Amino acid sequence: MSVHYYRVAGHTFSVTLGNHESIVDEMGQYEPFSVLATDEVMFNVTVVASDGFPAHDDITIEMSQDDDGSQILAGRMGDQPYFEFHLWGRCAARMVTDVQYRHATVLLVDEPLFGINNALMVMYALSTACQQTALFHSSVVSYDGRGYMFLGKSGTGKSTHSSLWLRYIEGTQLVNDDNPVVRQMPDGFYVFGSPWSGKTPCYRNVSYPLGAIVQLSQAPYNKIVRLSPLMAYAALVPSISGKRWDSMVAEGLHETENLLAGHVAVWHLECLPDEGAALLCSETVRNPVEIAKNDDKHIR
Repeated sequence: MSVHYYRVAGHTFSVTLGNHESIVDEMGQYEPFSVLATDEVMFNVTVVASDGFPAHDDITIEMSQDDDGSQILAGRMGDQPYFEFHLWGRCAARMVTDVQYRHATVLLVDEPLFGINNALMVMYALSTACQQTALFHSSVVSYDGRGYMFLGKSGTGKSTHSSLWLRYIEGTQLVNDDNPVVRQMPDGFYVFGSPWSGKTPCYRNVSYPLGAIVQLSQAPYNKIVRLSPLMAYAALVPSISGKRWDSMVAEGLHETENLLAGHVAVWHLECLPDEGAALLCSETVRNPVEIAKNDDKHIR
């Protein structure tokens, strides 16, 4: 069986597809991240046939996460972490891992591409949590050599705000529209593209110094305020993927969130879905020193 290797934000992982080897033809989103074989991998995923998957008569579900027709169930199979990935009420895949999230066994039940995508994304988020790395639920654009991230609950307009930058701010490019990676590097925090981008097919193997993070909320006006480190921390937590009842994962993410809140400017933008919101946001977050003179507040 062939093994496929990929590197995202400097972390390498491998996947062995077994009797689902043909699915690699559908995994074009991973091609920009493909690398040569190496022994230094953050985690590996092995897809098995039904007779190769552990017996699952001792399963406890601890959490369910729903998002627009898809669902992730997380719990335990005996003493091992266990996951199910559902699409429109049907189980697409089951996964069992070791407690360090370094090795995963996956059974693809239905919708193989959906199943393997979710398995790899969850393993990536959990295995890198202690590496000052975070997988965000965010839309991110680049402008003038820096990356700008937009956070918010589903339906608050993250993708819409990115599209406004693309339309009205010349030179803007979309980096990722749903699951970018943020990692602390020797010279600061960077945001990276990933093979996971929600409904928008944007799978770019690029990275940018992180210029700012903007939390969005809808309003009948446009107003932006810089958040204090404490408020910034609170804004970051809901947008970062992780199994927070696992102490190892929680401690790793806490460290990353704390560093981010203290070293990267985080803003709250109350806004309309219009050109004015994009221009206000862009002008403000790209010139934080000048804005600070006006008490970090701008309204338009």
